[in-house]
Amino acid sequence: MSPLEYLAAAGALVAAVLYAAGTVRLRRRGDAWPRWRDVSFTVGALGVAVAALARLPGGEFTAHMLQHLIVGMFAPLLLVLGRPITLALRALPPGRARRGLVAQSRLAAFLLFPPVAAALDVGGLWILYRTRLFATTHDHPWLHGLVHLHVLMAGVVFSASICRLDPMRHRSSFTARGATLVVAGTAHGVLAKSLWVTPPPGFSATDLHAGAELMYYGGDVAEIALAVVMAAQWYAAGGRALRRSRLSL
Repeated sequence: MSPLEYLAAAGALVAAVLYAAGTVRLRRRGDAWPRWRDVSFTVGALGVAVAALARLPGGEFTAHMLQHLIVGMFAPLLLVLGRPITLALRALPPGRARRGLVAQSRLAAFLLFPPVAAALDVGGLWILYRTRLFATTHDHPWLHGLVHLHVLMAGVVFSASICRLDPMRHRSSFTARGATLVVAGTAHGVLAKSLWVTPPPGFSATDLHAGAELMYYGGDVAEIALAVVMAAQWYAAGGRALRRSRLSL
């Protein structure tokens, strides 16, 4: 286990504490903040910490793939559902700290463009598993930790680009986000199938097949969850548009 993994776990726990402090500040001054968002963000942060430090079940490759699903797909979605940027904008006082939020920068606007976010996320996985990079991480613990840090950050960026729950500089249409999700999900599924057919060297066939199946079906679950979030947004936006049209009559 590399120092980067300990740092990732510590960073996740610190983020959970800062998030809790922000919610306490809001509620003390009488602002509403749904409790389920607290639960979502906290569970996501704890998931990152557990995946970084705990010994996960299954063979070596299966455990690695479970770690990938937690760190790269499920935890990022839970963190994004907590709306941390919205919380920070409401909890921080006006000034440089609020203006300096990364999600409001031009670089963030580029990274959060759905096709770019998908390329960083799924494209990074193709590079990891279909090159020598994955085998190299076994000999260099620091590289293993760095790869999983990238998987986490890319997963957060991709989930945020699809869900679009926090305020951002630019908003993509439902069509663009939906199309990106379909393409990214297909690429993730094809990668999982390719690992079944042509697996990385150094693992037993049983372990590799179990890990590839976990990646395939676990990815489907995460992508369906993202689609549900988008569908709920689309439904809410349609309801608001219908109310506006009735009021204008």
